[in-house]
Amino acid sequence: MKHTASLKETLPGMGRILRRFAPQISKQRTLLFLSFLALLAETLLRLLEPWPLKIIFDYILLPGANRTALTLPGIGPVSTLLLLSLLTLGSIGLAMLRGAAAYSSTAGMAVAASRVMAEIRGDLYSHLQRLSLSFHSQAKTGDLIARVTQDITRLREVTVMALLPLFASTLTLVGMIAVMFWLHWEMAVIAIAIFPLFVWSMTRTSRQIREVVRRQRKREGAMAATAAEAIGAIKVVQALSLQNLLESTFSSHNRESLQEDAEAQKLSAALERTMEVLVTVGVALVLWRGVQLVLAGAVTAGELLVFITYLKTTFKPIRQLAKYAGQIAKATASGERVIDVLDRIPDVRDMRGAIEAPAFRGAVEFQQVTFAYNRPDFADQKSIEMNADTLCDVSFVVQPGEHVALVGPSGSGKSTLVSLLLRFYDPLEGRILIDGHDLREYKIDSLRRQISIVLQDSILFASTVRENIAYGCLGATDADVEAAAKLANAHEFIIKLPQGYDTVLGERGATLSGGQRQRIAIARAAIRRAPIVILDEPTTGLDNHSEQVVNQALKRLTQGYTTFIISHNLHTVEQVDRILYVENGRVLEQGTHQELLQLGGKYAKLYHAQSKVYSLQNKRNGGNNVIAI
Repeated sequence: MKHTASLKETLPGMGRILRRFAPQISKQRTLLFLSFLALLAETLLRLLEPWPLKIIFDYILLPGANRTALTLPGIGPVSTLLLLSLLTLGSIGLAMLRGAAAYSSTAGMAVAASRVMAEIRGDLYSHLQRLSLSFHSQAKTGDLIARVTQDITRLREVTVMALLPLFASTLTLVGMIAVMFWLHWEMAVIAIAIFPLFVWSMTRTSRQIREVVRRQRKREGAMAATAAEAIGAIKVVQALSLQNLLESTFSSHNRESLQEDAEAQKLSAALERTMEVLVTVGVALVLWRGVQLVLAGAVTAGELLVFITYLKTTFKPIRQLAKYAGQIAKATASGERVIDVLDRIPDVRDMRGAIEAPAFRGAVEFQQVTFAYNRPDFADQKSIEMNADTLCDVSFVVQPGEHVALVGPSGSGKSTLVSLLLRFYDPLEGRILIDGHDLREYKIDSLRRQISIVLQDSILFASTVRENIAYGCLGATDADVEAAAKLANAHEFIIKLPQGYDTVLGERGATLSGGQRQRIAIARAAIRRAPIVILDEPTTGLDNHSEQVVNQALKRLTQGYTTFIISHNLHTVEQVDRILYVENGRVLEQGTHQELLQLGGKYAKLYHAQSKVYSLQNKRNGGNNVIAI
């Protein structure tokens, strides 16, 4: 059964949006208060505007008007010409004052709205960065960007262009209805009798507009997501010749969005025309009865003129609501999309009472840790084991400064282990300790500041080389940056770049080779001087020379620090202090390289199989393969 929207819902969810953003709005209360005073002044002046015209009609123009000299306080008797001049100047003065008040009100509200929306956009961007990876792994990047940019812009524009005029006109409406009842209650009753038709028509059409606009905003989010995905992976798109397929998907969303926009425009136009007809009917009824009252001497012609002027102005906010219904619906849909993100609570966040992490020694312990990315309602341990991407009852201890390799098949849970250490996720069961304390006792930022990570595909930002390295330790000096670059074997190639350390890199470091990107990433990790280091396949895909240079840098980076090395190539981790063999979310074997070979288990079988493949490759390459860590 469809829910019938009330008029309150027709100004769709705006009440909810205003309540949600009340803290940001309250910061602009002084400016808003002054703007509101200007709005009240504009309303009062608008109420006074028709009265000079009434006096001109009743005392000067109409046959039989009382043209005898009037006596004005402080002036005395005035002639008809002087009265006409004073009323004309008064009309001009009222118009000028009302214009000044309207400008002050609109400008003040616009500035306040811009400030509020800027703060909301900042809060939204900040909140997005703090939402857990579980959210970002499911959300579409383009859609999130659309919420930060387009949705906030639409909210700001409609606040100034639609809601403010409506609010001003509504105040005028209340004042004018009161004056109309004061002038003549019978004509006032006739005037407001048509209001229920306005409300019914507005409610029905605005609900339809709102539903269409919601679909359109969802469609626009899908378009943004498709475009962002295609542009972000343009190399793959072109390599696989996927342009036509992706263009077809985008065009489909684009056509449907345009159709929905046209439908919303048609509904809005139909509502405007309906409002105009109803206004005409209302004015005609009042005019019909008003002329009779004038002829009967119950009201003057000037009073009827004021009444008709008020009546047309009274219907203005309702006509504006019809005009802006589509825009308001779009703004509400945008506001709801923003609130939807802001109301999401990160799965991983600082616990109540969390403290700043002290300087770590680097001892790490996993105690019966169980985790699943998709968190079903587990009925028993067996259901956990059957769920993809899980860790089941993992326990091990790493001493300060120890180098530990995590090896095993793809999808076995190696990267998940270090993700838990970084608190990208929290375990479903068990605990992870650093120096004997649960990770959750510490504030997340203070924990992550003491862990360095180098990934297989390290991301660089579209800023200078110096800034990319310094991101590892905000506040680092130029000397710190160069020292880290030298440790990472990056200094020599950096100084040969066009502007050296001040060279601006392309997006994701696209202007550098793979080996150069990795060395800058290592420098970024080195500048942290973190007691715990994570290396996740940092040399995969590099040529022999680059791999050798990167391995030398990694050796210096990890010296004396607790280090976790994720690798599929077992020959690169032979010299580590301990190896953990992970499969199906469990640590099945652990020990040194020699101990695991003597054990003759899964690690030994995998190592011997890789040795045969490596031996063949080495022969083909003339013995140039490099194995080091």
